[in-house]
Amino acid sequence: MDRRPVLFVITAATLYGVGLPLTKALLKDISPVAMAGLLYCGAFLGLGLYYALVLATRKRMKDADHQLARKDIPWLAGSVLTGGFLAPVLLMLGLNLATGFSASLLSNLEGVTTAIIAVFVFRESTGKRLWLALACMTLGAVVLSWNGGEGKFELAGPVLIVLSMVCWGFDNNFTRQIADRDPLQIALVKSLVAGTLPILIILLAGGAIPWDITIVYALVVGAFGYGASLVFFILALKGIGASRTGALFGLAPFVGAVVSLLVLHEWLGWVMLPAAGLMALGAWLIVAETHHHEHRHDAVEHAHIHTHDDGHHAHPHDEKVSGTHAHDHAHADVTHDHGHYPDDHHRHGH
Repeated sequence: MDRRPVLFVITAATLYGVGLPLTKALLKDISPVAMAGLLYCGAFLGLGLYYALVLATRKRMKDADHQLARKDIPWLAGSVLTGGFLAPVLLMLGLNLATGFSASLLSNLEGVTTAIIAVFVFRESTGKRLWLALACMTLGAVVLSWNGGEGKFELAGPVLIVLSMVCWGFDNNFTRQIADRDPLQIALVKSLVAGTLPILIILLAGGAIPWDITIVYALVVGAFGYGASLVFFILALKGIGASRTGALFGLAPFVGAVVSLLVLHEWLGWVMLPAAGLMALGAWLIVAETHHHEHRHDAVEHAHIHTHDDGHHAHPHDEKVSGTHAHDHAHADVTHDHGHYPDDHHRHGH
């Protein structure tokens, strides 16, 4: 089984996890809606700079990336609305009412919602191991809502954060449908719209944005925590499917929790230990998963991003081609047995 998508999602989770508590610190000076927009503006600027450098240093092959098409617009629009606007705004509001540490660990629920939507709405295959992992993460999130000092559950902040995770669950599944397109192009379009919309809302409503060094910090956090992270996340979606990518993204909270302890000096007390343990167990169940059986691929002709070393694309070219590229190609009917995830070529039932 190709483990590169696992490395992609770990990288995405690390970048996002570092950014979450840093965002919490910046919310002291910027409103939640404005912060949501600035983070995606930072993502757009960072990705745009990288894109410009790529174009300046080398010519992109004509078939290097499979570009977005008109039929992709509904999926992209759904992704922008749920993950580019609603989710970050709800998350920023929730961060105002919860600690950066608890928000970091509660973000594990993105994997739960992503998996539930992937399985019941988009019919992605799963198994008992994945459900056990998600159960551990859900129970850990419930533990985190307990306020030991007052002996009660503090629900306002966690509920807003959970709602943002539901929105990102839909976003991940919408993006999954176009994950075979150019991930950089998807991230650029999404971050442009998601960055400008909240800012326009703030300005039209007569709100103010502090034009100082805080904005620079927000843009930098957005460039890495949202922009670069999103590209790696899309690459992982293509390779291992939405449910497993979402679950593995649960590593982000552990990174965020460590940063919260070191930077914000936040400590939840005893509840941190069982919550972190449950979520660590859930992440391990996904990382250690193995899955193989005899399955059939029907003959098909299509175009998408691929390499020649993934076991499904050993076709010839008129000119020598290496690395990632995209073009029209045909697959013959074949039945075989090998380890796999629910990637582009393995969306079969069980």
